[in-house]
Amino acid sequence: MPSPFAITEGISVVSKSDGVSRWARVKQKASELNQSPSLLRRVKTLRRSLPGDDDYGDPLSVAGHEPAQALGQRFSHESGPSSVREAGMGALQVLQAFSESRGRGRGDRELTILFVDLEGFSEWSLEVGDDTAVELLREVGRAVERPITDRGGKVVKRLGDGLMAVFPHPRAAVLAALSATKGVQRIEVAGHRPSLRAGLHLGKPRKLGGDYFGVDVNLAARVCDAAAGGEVLITDALSERLDEDGFALTRRSFKAKGAPKDVTVYAACAK
Repeated sequence: MPSPFAITEGISVVSKSDGVSRWARVKQKASELNQSPSLLRRVKTLRRSLPGDDDYGDPLSVAGHEPAQALGQRFSHESGPSSVREAGMGALQVLQAFSESRGRGRGDRELTILFVDLEGFSEWSLEVGDDTAVELLREVGRAVERPITDRGGKVVKRLGDGLMAVFPHPRAAVLAALSATKGVQRIEVAGHRPSLRAGLHLGKPRKLGGDYFGVDVNLAARVCDAAAGGEVLITDALSERLDEDGFALTRRSFKAKGAPKDVTVYAACAK
């Protein structure tokens, strides 16, 4: 006859084994439910009825370093569609909508948008090679970004030999652009003196993740493309918000694909 201890030990082993297998079944069931096509469709339908961007979760909308964006990046990296992923994105979607309704997002905040780049950089870099080109870009970065941050601007993204920035105050944006172009004029690398061009526009761009999008952003980029080296071009929307005593404005011809036909552009200089 087995001892009571042996019987008790056997019951314990069976109980643990039964508990593990039961937990495994629960996990399996939960995984199947998470991947259920019918439940996934229902959650997606619910997301479309929630406030905010129901496409929230793509790389554009979760770019950035704010807490909601970091969580969005974690959800978006989950392999394959799932109900849990959609539910998580739905919660973040509502959070994003709330944030935007408080003036921190979708096109309800007036900003001055600045684009800058180097005239003729691509051709010159092909001639001198990568090492010299990178040396120049480092010098230009120091000359351009300091005036932006010193005047309350924020660098949104770097674009090879240029960048995009936004400013809450129009005058500060123009002063930063003028200072940056002058600073770049003092740079010399391998006998080459770079020339910076800048374009600015005042509008209400849509904030998506850590970036900005929309017609106003595209227009600012087109204005930059139209500038000559060492020139700062601004739109009429921005010029109307400037103190005329501080700047000299000269009208320039402007025509760009996709830009509104009634936009007037001026070259800005400090008096």
